[in-house]
Amino acid sequence: MWILILCAALLGIGFLVDWGAKKKGLTNYDPEENAKHVSPSERAYAESYMDQIKDNNNGGGGF
Repeated sequence: MWILILCAALLGIGFLVDWGAKKKGLTNYDPEENAKHVSPSERAYAESYMDQIKDNNNGGGGF
């Protein structure tokens, strides 16, 4: 029963955050504009992580 309450609370928090963002006018999310503000080290980390996940999904490791 407590897990249902936890799930409902998390969904409620998500809806509140989304509602607050829309109320403030944060509806225009542009991935290309955001990519301009990423440091080279963050970009290298993200690309390395994505390559690792791809290798795991293609039979290169994992469970």
